[in-house]
Amino acid sequence: MGAKAGGVPPGDLTPLEAAAEWETLAKEIAGHDKAYYQKDAPKISDAGYDALRRRLETIEAAFPNLARPDSPTGRVGAAPAAGFSKVSHSVPMLSLGNAFDDGDVHEFVARVRRFLGLGEDEAVEIVCEPKIDGLSVSLRYENGQFVLGATRGDGTTGEDITDNLKTLSHIPMSIKDAPEVLEVRGEVFMTRGDFETLNKEQEKADAKVFANPRNAAAGSLRQKDPAVTASRPLSLFAYGWGEVSAPVAET
Repeated sequence: MGAKAGGVPPGDLTPLEAAAEWETLAKEIAGHDKAYYQKDAPKISDAGYDALRRRLETIEAAFPNLARPDSPTGRVGAAPAAGFSKVSHSVPMLSLGNAFDDGDVHEFVARVRRFLGLGEDEAVEIVCEPKIDGLSVSLRYENGQFVLGATRGDGTTGEDITDNLKTLSHIPMSIKDAPEVLEVRGEVFMTRGDFETLNKEQEKADAKVFANPRNAAAGSLRQKDPAVTASRPLSLFAYGWGEVSAPVAET
């Protein structure tokens, strides 16, 4: 039985109760991380997973001594799976935080104000964009040539999927006038239309049917055989950069 993402308020728990619940939650979240990031086969909804992590965070806030270095709250994803070479990110690949209600959004803006030293009457500029759910990747270009592609992994170390990424037509193998080193960060995803078409083809072939577009994209990109990746309808949305040897834009 999994842990409940609610129950007794953390402040009302005894230290022993808090430690026991922490162990249960940490173990369950680690299992879900492995299923999601390594096997591309989640066993829980995103909302259910977020609730578990949020419960763990509130327990750690109430009992700081439980916030160990190996806590799931300090991890971005999961360690690279066996079968892929490891890649150390020169600039960590971080993940997004969640806001569950208006209060969370107001607190986020307040943190931004404090960090930037802005007064209450000063405007905070916010850029919004859709969150595309796929597999985060880092594309490294040296002297304008694509030389390495990796998954996010645990944020510090990812998987070398260069050969698979080379099969995506959306990814240029060279970039003119690029800095000597340029790491492009983005999300490889599958549109709903392409996802539905792929699942129909999978059904006809008596092959695995994917639960959702995210799983389909991640599973397709992390194939041991690049030819399988090449046969899947994958797209790339580039949203930022990691290591760069020279500025590429003002913002």
